[in-house]
Amino acid sequence: MRSGTNLPRVGGYNQAVVLDAIRTRGPVSRIELGPLTGLTNQTVSNLVRRLLDAGLITESGHAPSSGGKRRTLLMPRADGAYALGVHLDPDAAVIVLADLVGSVLQSHRFALPRPSVPEEVVDEVARAALRLPGSADVDPGRLLGLGVAAPGPLDGERGTLLDPPNFDGWRRVPLLDMFAKATGMPVALDNDATAAAIGERWIGGKRRADDFLFLYMGAGLGAGIMVNNQVLRGGSGNAGEIGHAQIDAGSRPCDCGSNGCLGPHCNPAALVDDLFARHGSAAARRLGLSGGPEAVRADWRLLRRAVRAGDPSATDVVRLAGRRMGQAVRGAVALLDVSLVVLGGEAFGGVEHVLGEEIDAAVNTTSVTRALGRVTVEPSLIGETAGAVGAASLVLHGRYAPGWRMLTEASAPR
Repeated sequence: MRSGTNLPRVGGYNQAVVLDAIRTRGPVSRIELGPLTGLTNQTVSNLVRRLLDAGLITESGHAPSSGGKRRTLLMPRADGAYALGVHLDPDAAVIVLADLVGSVLQSHRFALPRPSVPEEVVDEVARAALRLPGSADVDPGRLLGLGVAAPGPLDGERGTLLDPPNFDGWRRVPLLDMFAKATGMPVALDNDATAAAIGERWIGGKRRADDFLFLYMGAGLGAGIMVNNQVLRGGSGNAGEIGHAQIDAGSRPCDCGSNGCLGPHCNPAALVDDLFARHGSAAARRLGLSGGPEAVRADWRLLRRAVRAGDPSATDVVRLAGRRMGQAVRGAVALLDVSLVVLGGEAFGGVEHVLGEEIDAAVNTTSVTRALGRVTVEPSLIGETAGAVGAASLVLHGRYAPGWRMLTEASAPR
């Protein structure tokens, strides 16, 4: 049963609505905020004053004159708030410090010494993260917390990493509590694809104000879903596991116990393996690939370089992966009725144009809504650090984006 609400909570929600409108539509004037938010001019004026006093927005010049008094424009203040973001991959961590508009002020990537020991990973990552704010000389009072993005599946209610693929020894790891204890900060946790979608929405402004599907590829494949300005998490918090969509493919077994899942056929290791299988060792040697499990990152970098150079063997296996992704994305687009597919994550870098062409063909050739317009397929605005920036955005979005939690939780946002 939903709880009721009261006027202070409504005020906090309305403040978030105004801030969101300024972020996504700005620069914008007070008079324009009324129609954008559905609030009265007096309410808008009061809320804008609160946001100015809190240091979250700033007056940024004037609109061109239309014969009367020039309208003062409002924009978010980049230094109004900060958040740390951590993205965990099986063999590496990426840490960023981001400001209120999503700009990365500091970043650090490093290999994990013993990735099979969660306690050591959390300790080292936490210590590295806590060094970034001092390096950037940010106001500690405006540092809101730490966001963590990790491969699913997750138990979001308990903040626990269940049994993620490629993370040996990580079974039911209480990651949220571990990072909270190691940093002494508020911590938010989500899977990497969902975090990336939130980050894309947070920094994308007008270009990401509508619904979209975020297809994320790192060591594995996942999806984040933004609908009606809300991230879609599902009943268990694990919506978007597009890697488990069934496709017409080979018989690589999946961690879930099934054959024919998309994920085992569309990740860097699988594409390197496909090159050996489809074009032989001679082609692989020509590209400098070793094929060893310890060399996946290096091999994938070489394979992507070959695609950019127009190598036919490398392009062939990437296009095959794109067609496989297209099968799953086509179904997701039909189910969700979104008009935008965003491609992001570290592994997409340099080959998103080839993968995007195949996905575009799949979703637009037979789309049930093609008479109403095309589905746009384009690269992420964040780039290869989508996971870490998305993790930082978990904190910013959680604090300042309007949502039902603001009307039901005990405290309103500041």
